[in-house]
Amino acid sequence: MAGLAAARERHKERHRPTGFEFALADRMAFLKATDWDVATAEGGFFLRRSYLATLESCCPEDFCLRYALIYRNGAPQGAVVAQILKVSGDRVMGGGKSKKRNLLSALSPAARKAGALVQERVMVCGNLFSWGCHGVGFAPSANAVEVWPAVAEALYRIRRAERLSGETNLVFIKDLSASQNASAEVLRRFSYRPMETGPDMVLELKPEWRGYVDYVSSLDRKYRKGIEQIQEQIEAAGCVVERVKDLGPCGGRLHELYLSVHHNAAVRPVTMSPKYMGALAEAAGEDFSCIVIRRGDQILGFVTAVLDGELAIGYYIGYDRGVAATLPLYLRLLQALVEQAIGWSCKRLSLGRTALEPKARIGAKPQPLYIWARHRHSTANFFIRKLLQAIPHEEAPERNPFKGPKPGKG
Repeated sequence: MAGLAAARERHKERHRPTGFEFALADRMAFLKATDWDVATAEGGFFLRRSYLATLESCCPEDFCLRYALIYRNGAPQGAVVAQILKVSGDRVMGGGKSKKRNLLSALSPAARKAGALVQERVMVCGNLFSWGCHGVGFAPSANAVEVWPAVAEALYRIRRAERLSGETNLVFIKDLSASQNASAEVLRRFSYRPMETGPDMVLELKPEWRGYVDYVSSLDRKYRKGIEQIQEQIEAAGCVVERVKDLGPCGGRLHELYLSVHHNAAVRPVTMSPKYMGALAEAAGEDFSCIVIRRGDQILGFVTAVLDGELAIGYYIGYDRGVAATLPLYLRLLQALVEQAIGWSCKRLSLGRTALEPKARIGAKPQPLYIWARHRHSTANFFIRKLLQAIPHEEAPERNPFKGPKPGKG
C-alpha cells in the first residue's frame, strides 16, 4: 500500500507545475541573449549561443532543436537544449559493418522488443554531436537540486508543444558526470531512470608539461619507445602532421574520411552534415583546431579539437581505413591531440568514449557518464531499461604509462 501511495504522489507531482517560469523557443535567436548567457555561464562551449546557432544551420533531416529558459521571480536559473529526431534500433545497437559489433541478432527477445520500441521520434536533452552534459545549464547562483524538477517540466512542455509534428514519447537526458548525476536523483520522482554508459577518457595534463617533449619524457621507457616508433613510421612513409587553418579546400576530403570511420561505429544516431565542420571552425575561431596527416597532396587522416576553457576536447576524427591497415594513423592523431592540448595550456584533455585501449595507453583515465531516460507510457519504461543495457560500450583498461611506482609495486 505504501508503494501505491508513493506512486500516486509521484504521478501527481509529474502533473503539477513546479512554480518556475519558462520561455520556450524554436530558435536560439528568439530567446533573450543575456539571460541565456547567465543560465549557461558554466555550461561550456557546446551551450554557447554561437555554437547552437551553427548547429541549427547544419541540422540533418528529421532533426530539430528546441530551447527553454527557466526563471524564478524573473531571474534566469537554468537553460535546456533538446534535440528531436527519429531513431531506429540499427543505429544504436550495432549498426556498424563488423559482425562482432552487430548485436541485433544476439539480443534477448526483450531487448529486441525494446529496439523496435524506439523506432520513433525521441527527444534528447543534450547534444548527439558531442559527449558531456550539453543539454542543461544552471546559473551560478542556482541550486541544481532545486532546478532539476524545472528541467523535467521544461522537457514536458517542449514535448507537449511538439505534438502537432508527431508524438515524442521517449526522452533522454544525456551524459551527466558523476557529480551531476548525484544532483539529478530528484528526476526519479518524474519516472526518469539512470544508466551508466561508456566513460569519457580524460588525460590530466600536468603543469610541468610546458611542451609535448615534456609529456613524452614523463612516460616510462616502454610507452615512450612506442610513441617514438609511431612517429618514425609516419615520417618514414613520407607523411607530415600539420594544422590546417582553412578547411574550405579540403572540406570534402575531411568529410569522406569522417564517414569512413562513422559508418563503422556501433552507435551512430546522427551523421554530421558535410558543412558542419567548416561552420564549426568559423564559429569557434581560435578555439578550434584541425590537424591532418598528409602525404603529398593527399590527406590520409584528420582530427579536430575544441578549446573549452581549461578543457581541450578531442572532437571528430577520420582516416583512410585502407592506409590505416599499414600505418598507425589513429595513434599518431591521438598524439597530435595531446600536443595541441598542451599548446593551449589546458588542464585536461577529453577524448570521448571509443577506442579506450589506445587512449588508456597515452595516460587517459575513464570518467563515468550517465544518461536518464523516461517513456511517456510507464509500462514501456521496463523495455527502455533493457534497451539501455543492450547499447554496447567498452570497459576501460587499467594503464599507467608514466614513470614512477606502478599499482601493486613498491
